Amino acid sequence: MREIKLLFILLMAGVIVLNACTKSVEEPENDEIKKPVITFDAEEDIYRIKISENLLLEPNVEHNENAVYRWIMDNEIIGTDISHTFISDKTGQFFVRFEVSNSVYTVDKEIRIDVLQKLPPVITMVVPEEGFLVLVGSEKEFTPTVLYADNAEFEWILDDERVADTKDWTFSSDQTGDYTIVFRVENADGNDELTFNITVCDPEDIPFSWEWERDDYRIMAGRTLVLAPLSVANAFNAVYTWKINGEIVQEDESPEFSFASAVAGEYELTVTMDNEYVTVSKIITVIVSDNEEDLYLREITEESDFSANKVWEFLPAPGQFTNEDRVYINGEWVYTFYETMEEACAYAEERLAQTAFVSLGAFGGYITVGFDHSVVNDGGYNLQILGNAFDGSSEPGIVWVMQDENGDGLPNDTWYELKGSEHGKPETIYNYAVTYYRPESPQMDIYWTDNHGNDGFVEWNIYHRHDSYYPNWVKTNSYTLRGTRLQSRTVYSEINGWRNEAFEWGYADNYGSPNTFRISDAVDQNGNPVELKYIDFVKIQTGVQAMAGILGEVSTEVLGVRDYNMIKE
Repeated sequence: MREIKLLFILLMAGVIVLNACTKSVEEPENDEIKKPVITFDAEEDIYRIKISENLLLEPNVEHNENAVYRWIMDNEIIGTDISHTFISDKTGQFFVRFEVSNSVYTVDKEIRIDVLQKLPPVITMVVPEEGFLVLVGSEKEFTPTVLYADNAEFEWILDDERVADTKDWTFSSDQTGDYTIVFRVENADGNDELTFNITVCDPEDIPFSWEWERDDYRIMAGRTLVLAPLSVANAFNAVYTWKINGEIVQEDESPEFSFASAVAGEYELTVTMDNEYVTVSKIITVIVSDNEEDLYLREITEESDFSANKVWEFLPAPGQFTNEDRVYINGEWVYTFYETMEEACAYAEERLAQTAFVSLGAFGGYITVGFDHSVVNDGGYNLQILGNAFDGSSEPGIVWVMQDENGDGLPNDTWYELKGSEHGKPETIYNYAVTYYRPESPQMDIYWTDNHGNDGFVEWNIYHRHDSYYPNWVKTNSYTLRGTRLQSRTVYSEINGWRNEAFEWGYADNYGSPNTFRISDAVDQNGNPVELKYIDFVKIQTGVQAMAGILGEVSTEVLGVRDYNMIKE
């Protein structure tokens, strides 16, 4: 037995030596073997096909010498070649992972395949309700998004005359007047059509417009209030003049003005927009108080609740949990679609009372809550916000606080952001705005544009099958959400799949950092510290704009907001 064991050891040693020699001759060193790179030809790695239609998947693979391939769906290997033909006799969303392995590396990439009964084209383009206003002699470029446009034919019609057969088209006219535009797309499965108006105007006929948040403010002496319109249209090189009680204090091309005063009183601010065609003014009233004790602190009583007991506003961005209040009846889900903000707030209030999550959807979605007392700033941690984050699933929410400065018991004063670890970093965007557009038919992705020239979709998925992720109680065809946007930390790992990595500190629904917050971290619109002796309202708002594959959009979840002063002892 001892001789047999020794012989076995010697034989194995020979095999190891032989393998080592073979590798040194036939294979390069590890640092000579490059990591494979996988590229698919579909936009955002999403394919759309019809039921029972063949889809040939031919990814481009760099550095694939001696590689082994695997196509995986639902944890089963469905192919082992560099290409694969996908077909399905069922409609739905399918996620397929393509894996490439060489002697050193294994990399993979996931794609989504939407299988539909038919694929007629779908046009997505933002059109103002009144149509487009175009300056005479200028150009207006139209670049609509068209889904399922393979082998489609395009047609632009201007006042019953065909003017282009391309997807994109540029309009221009040196004659004022009204024009009717029709954009048509047709493929083998159907067609879609968009009709809109263009009014060509002289500069003096194009109406100037601006949108302001409100007409009056109340602040403490020494605090800074940044005043600026939410949006401006057709200013044509305007000059903006700001006056305080009739005296000019600023005059330049920027409509933004920072107001501060150390003296209590009521101030009338007038901003005037003036260009060579029109002059428009706006009056804003600011009341300055010099004694915070004169404001409206509500003391804690024996009946006070440590949890926020009132939801004032609940306006999520589109997301997979928006409109998904449901019950299971007779073997199927029955959804409740709230018709008003009051109904939506009551739903959110009930959820928080049960410590159940309320989802805020994609970027900008928010919830505003209030307490039955004021939360005092004692210098330490004063607020606790419950989320459902875990390692690899952080969906950061920006936290805002408000003091009831005008004493009317409503959240209509100034919001101050509680700074976090990303405050002041170059990649953090302030005054970021995203506009979401109502989809034209059920179970569609929701289109969005931002104020930095970007656009994208909040994607519908098969795991949340209700008809629309657009809040049912928003009756307009679009709505805009504004706030602070953080740089997304959503990543796709070759080992762990999709992950939403955590931030260091200062955000709701964020793993690895305390879910407690300090009122002392409040900053104004310029990022400067603000001393607040207490606050009355809290707003939590999704702080990133990102999709995470099969996980859906990154959306902050809130399970409760608490006065931490009452429980930290």
